[in-house]
Amino acid sequence: MTDAHGLDPEVHASLNTEVAHSARLWNYLLGGKDNFAADREAAQYALALMPELVQSARANREFLGRAVRHLAGDAGIRQFLDIGTGLPTADNTHEVAQGVAPDSRIVYVDNDPMVLVHARALLNSTPEGATDYVDADIRDTPHILSQARDTLDFDQPIAIMLLGIVNFVVDDAEATRIVRDLVAAVPSGSYLVMSHPTKEVNGAAVEQSMKQWNESGAAPICARSRDEIAAFFTGLELLDPGVVTCSAWRPDPARPGITDKVSEFAGVGRKP
Repeated sequence: MTDAHGLDPEVHASLNTEVAHSARLWNYLLGGKDNFAADREAAQYALALMPELVQSARANREFLGRAVRHLAGDAGIRQFLDIGTGLPTADNTHEVAQGVAPDSRIVYVDNDPMVLVHARALLNSTPEGATDYVDADIRDTPHILSQARDTLDFDQPIAIMLLGIVNFVVDDAEATRIVRDLVAAVPSGSYLVMSHPTKEVNGAAVEQSMKQWNESGAAPICARSRDEIAAFFTGLELLDPGVVTCSAWRPDPARPGITDKVSEFAGVGRKP
């Protein structure tokens, strides 16, 4: 017996549906149905302060698609470690990667019970490739890396995907440690793909909406500057055009999308 979200009673009981959750809020912004009243209320409040939030969500998703298509295509990457997966929507990492290279292998990582329930949608791999799901917090890098080795070959290049997740590690030293641990574990020729909210676009609205979010009891979030985000790529070869607003990272004329600047910066770096 499940509810309207496909959750069994035990899983539903483990969720705090009275407090907004980022994965469910993002799902709402992208037009999904896997969200609750608290998520919709938080989203509407944020949208009142920052109407471009829907554009940010879409631009971030479009960036994921362009980055993965480049990596699976021109860069020849066949392995992806997507941490902070969020709820499944259109054009998930494995769908994009395997659409270019059917033998791509993808490991998703998240610690949200709703994502775990919907992991079956993320595990629908091509016969040539593979997908897997790891239930873990981004802070537990040893566990993530240990479990990912069941599916990924760490002797071959891997793309580490950190889209909209490092902003939930508000301590700068810890955030730096996490990224460095992950990058250190993969070989030369691997990539780091990151997106992160910033106050350098629509700063006042971002600050106010984050203040409201952090006071709601939800998992704390932070914004970082372009320079602070670029620092996560220290030691890597940052691909052109560098750290830019999501919508400006290698726009694809064949897939026109969001063109306005959004309050989410993104970048892709290669490990020498």
